[in-house]
Amino acid sequence: MDNGEYQEPLDRATLEARLAELRTEHRDMDEAIERLSDQARFDRLKLQRMKKRKLALKDQILRLEAMLIPDIIA
Repeated sequence: MDNGEYQEPLDRATLEARLAELRTEHRDMDEAIERLSDQARFDRLKLQRMKKRKLALKDQILRLEAMLIPDIIA
């Protein structure tokens, strides 16, 4: 998402749509990891990469959620 170039600010609807996409991909990745882990023989490197991707998705989700839900200043 961030490649170092200037990007126009995204509106709320765009952020919410992207957040929904990331949540879906995260859930799908979780299911794929579970299916792969259930196999008697599986590629450990592939599993490790999938888990790393899942963590990256979670980080992106948290960033977008932070953008959508402003901090409450007491």
